[in-house]
Amino acid sequence: MASTPFIHRNLPRLLLQAREAVMAHTRPSLREQGLSDQQWRVLRVLGEHAHDLAGVETGRVAKEAYLLGPSLTGVLTRMERDGLIERSRCPQDARRTVVRATGAGLAKVQALSQTIEAHYAWMEAQLGKASLQALYGLLDQVIALEGDGLPVIELPKGHEE
Repeated sequence: MASTPFIHRNLPRLLLQAREAVMAHTRPSLREQGLSDQQWRVLRVLGEHAHDLAGVETGRVAKEAYLLGPSLTGVLTRMERDGLIERSRCPQDARRTVVRATGAGLAKVQALSQTIEAHYAWMEAQLGKASLQALYGLLDQVIALEGDGLPVIELPKGHEE
């Protein structure tokens, strides 16, 4: 069986490489604050929803922080132990759990936001404002494709995998 050469570049790998390039600047600051990448993603989500005094349902945290349920449970347990978050039952539905960042957690968000925003400003200076905005726009479009459903591509006869 002859293999079909790929025409397009490996987009998932490029996105992972781009993520790692960005995170290479962020991780040292996270480690200084005693945070893992996953803990930071949770704190960032909770920081973005800090105005919601009722807290954020764990399902929403998992979705916005891109963490699977079992991983989120372990991350939240460690963060609660470290005094970064509080968990409680949802007032409207006791079967659900809501999460809030504590003062200590929000202090870490505040401290890290300055470093991260400085890195974004550096990226903007390197790439140009228009290019960075175009990158954001293209990424938003790629993400939106997921909601539209990707087309099923039929391979020609003799090229089945």
